[in-house]
Amino acid sequence: MPARERLPALSASAHGPGPGAFAGVAEGEALARLATGELHVRGRMADASNATLYSVVADGAGELACVYKPVAGERPLWDFPDDTLARREVASYAVSAVTGWDVVPPTVFRDGPLGPGSVQLWLQAPPGADGTDDEPGDAEARDDADVVVLPEPGAGLIDITAPRELAPGWLPVLHAEDHTGRPVVLAHADDPRLRRITVLDAVLNNADRKGGHVLPGWHGAVHGVDHGLTFHTEPKLRTVLWGWSGEHLLAAEREVLGRLRADLHARLGEVLSDLLSVEEVVATLERVERLLSTDRLPRPRGQRTIPWPPF
Repeated sequence: MPARERLPALSASAHGPGPGAFAGVAEGEALARLATGELHVRGRMADASNATLYSVVADGAGELACVYKPVAGERPLWDFPDDTLARREVASYAVSAVTGWDVVPPTVFRDGPLGPGSVQLWLQAPPGADGTDDEPGDAEARDDADVVVLPEPGAGLIDITAPRELAPGWLPVLHAEDHTGRPVVLAHADDPRLRRITVLDAVLNNADRKGGHVLPGWHGAVHGVDHGLTFHTEPKLRTVLWGWSGEHLLAAEREVLGRLRADLHARLGEVLSDLLSVEEVVATLERVERLLSTDRLPRPRGQRTIPWPPF
């Protein structure tokens, strides 16, 4: 497979927290190992609608956990072209890398045991999350080496709770009733880490920002995963992060969007053109320009604005 498809693209660590922001692995190292290591499938995530395989890449440095999504395992969708979701995952990482917000973990497009697909760094839980102080790789020496510790869905920043239990500083998104008829509210924290994901999703036109697609990282970082339903030319933004809808952009957000606009006319545009259709790249640029011209975060449009289930 051509090298331009194996290594997706862009790293903007100069704009963000820097190396080591993703599960204790420097971004450049992760990209290189994900692209060139020997890929081995270890298990399947049974709840995923498409083939989502817990895997490792093995090389001289050891093993690095990752998520492998082969194109062959994608279920056809009525509103997205067939066999394109893996490339959308990689394109989402490319856009995220330019923002410098370190939202999407390093992701490459490469060949694997089940054919070509996206390979993304696994967001390994921080040391101590499973009751130990192990660093990456230490699990090989333990009796429970095959136990995978999953990051907390929602990163403790998104929840469904009774309205009276909604914590100060949280933003309600949807009021509803549970299976017993009691009132509940879907809400998220008024947190800048989530707000960055909100801005990125508006650029990506993310149709599937569930609470379970927001995961904690190391040192207080918050990441977003599962970006297969992105970059559609029609408005399809569906998210649980509507708490800031209609608010003015912050100065830092306008700066990042300005950088994205410039990069879409340059290197980022070239990278996305290898992964998406021309129309989808143009629509991405138009969304960035629309955000800058309105100076506001988008409001919900239409009837299906929250993904189901929300987690």
